[in-house]
Amino acid sequence: MLKAAVVGVNFIGKLHCRYYQQNEDVQLVAVCDLNEQLAKAAGAEFSVRVYTDLQTMLDQEDLDLVSVATGGIENGSHHYEPTMELIRTGKAVLLEKPISNSIEEAKAMVQLAKENKVRFACNLNHRFNPTAYRAKQWIEQGDLGELLFINMKLTIGNPNESSPWMHMRALHPHSIDVMRYLAGDIIKVQSFMMKAPGRSTWSTASINLQFSSGAVGHLTGSYDMFGVHPIEHCEVAGNKGRLVLENIYENLTFYPHQSDELKVFRNSLFSGMNGFLDTFKHRIDAFVKQIKDDVPPGEIHASGADALAVQEVIEAAIQSQINGGAVIELGKM
Repeated sequence: MLKAAVVGVNFIGKLHCRYYQQNEDVQLVAVCDLNEQLAKAAGAEFSVRVYTDLQTMLDQEDLDLVSVATGGIENGSHHYEPTMELIRTGKAVLLEKPISNSIEEAKAMVQLAKENKVRFACNLNHRFNPTAYRAKQWIEQGDLGELLFINMKLTIGNPNESSPWMHMRALHPHSIDVMRYLAGDIIKVQSFMMKAPGRSTWSTASINLQFSSGAVGHLTGSYDMFGVHPIEHCEVAGNKGRLVLENIYENLTFYPHQSDELKVFRNSLFSGMNGFLDTFKHRIDAFVKQIKDDVPPGEIHASGADALAVQEVIEAAIQSQINGGAVIELGKM
């Protein structure tokens, strides 16, 4: 049985705790947070040992894997130090998104994990659900033919005004990861953004993308959609057919070009999804299984390297906006 701990136990960190405890291959043994009140509360809730210092926890616990669910500026500035320390000690790490709000820090984490042969994953949880798996299967088995385009929308209501780029760096690791998961690497980016009425941050964005396959794509994102509504939509089209994925996990439909017969894959109780939070459970279970199966570090799903690639796209979108909608080639920033 794998022994796990969680560093950073606010709301998201406690989700990690919950789903580790639900996994029969894991024993959650400890939590750690600089905020003693949060640490003690989580320790009491999950009946595990409590630490406020990472090194002390590492000295006293025999751990196999650790979730890092710290936050910071743009939800990513506090990830670097604990993640680097955990990688140095050889622990498998599941890091909350974004990998970092600093590309240099993200590169350093990925490089150290590669050098130390450590399994390093990111909680890019939107792809970890049965409808996304099936969409990927249909694409890989050629049902859509050669990919032509992918359109994505991810919109929520978030009043956060702490950073000009909070919307891009904190939210869109999810959308960009889903697009890369389904359509492959992104090589060119162009963006246009706006500040909604009364806002000081770039809260709504329109982003054009080109993929290494030649396919094109578009992402619409917003922090200005307050109220109850579907938050995510993804459409992928090829020269043989088109698929539409509705609201992360709810419904997947394939539209073949030469037939009126649709193929539908719907979420149900039998597919193992009772709600959005189950994407966290599926993601954690997938990482645990890959560790148990001794999957090589370079083959980890939604890896640190994937998370870095996502953040590079986001930084290119930011640079494009700064430069008046210029086309940015990845690798040439």
